Amino acid sequence: MRILRKSRLRLLAAALGLCVAAPTLARDEAPARPAMWKIEDKDTTIYLFGTIHILPEDTHWFAGPVKKAFDSSDLLVTETLVDSPESLQKLFIEKGMRADGTTLRASLAPEERAAFEKAVAGMGLPAETFDPYEAWYAGLLLSLLPLKAAGYDKANGVETLIDAKAAEEHKARKTLETPEYQIELFDSMPVESQNRYLGEVLDQLPTLREDVTKVVAAWKSGRPNELAKLLNEDESDEAMRKAFITNRNQAWAKWLEARMAVPGTVFVAVGAGHLAGEGSVQDELAKVGIKATRVQ
Repeated sequence: MRILRKSRLRLLAAALGLCVAAPTLARDEAPARPAMWKIEDKDTTIYLFGTIHILPEDTHWFAGPVKKAFDSSDLLVTETLVDSPESLQKLFIEKGMRADGTTLRASLAPEERAAFEKAVAGMGLPAETFDPYEAWYAGLLLSLLPLKAAGYDKANGVETLIDAKAAEEHKARKTLETPEYQIELFDSMPVESQNRYLGEVLDQLPTLREDVTKVVAAWKSGRPNELAKLLNEDESDEAMRKAFITNRNQAWAKWLEARMAVPGTVFVAVGAGHLAGEGSVQDELAKVGIKATRVQ
């Protein structure tokens, strides 16, 4: 089995709006303490909180400094906001369907096709089900299945909870990106990158649950350096790293820099991998003289 490109877990995270309800797991009694930072000046405070988009049921993290920061904020900012799971799924399908008249398997090299057919057969799935899809979409769908079986659900994710609380409190909302933009990141991947990603997903399937469990454990215990190793390192495809990580971190840092000129308290929640490791949002802020201080 090839070494897993750990940053492929980030690609999976971007598609977790397709998750459906999952079975109840054993109750997690110990409150998590995921990492959080803040940037501030005399009249502006912005909290930076790294999220996990899906979690097992009864993962308790909304407490202590995180809850206090959220409650004190005038504005909640997230990566994106979805009107409904149905609208997001429709968008994925529209972009994920092949439009050139070919099939997925016909687009794969013989050895790639054989590996694909063997993997889906092992999951009890007919290979032809995936023929209408682009390779990136097939890879994401295949990644979701073992997570659903393990009890991970977007309904338990960080954004789902804070979106609901913001609505209850009539808190102002803003997003950094649109669902269309995020899905276009996948759909604009070169065919070679898409096929390579699908192949890596197939290699990853036997250990996917273990890999995601490690990510969640690092997040819960507030270990951003470990998260960086799991999510961001070993990315051999520089174009993909630039599109999914570097460009977005730089854009978000510019938005934060501009927002510091506006008084108020803001709670910014983005994927935890963006706040971890070299080239993080905090690193980009430091380049313009803005220091992020860890507060949990």
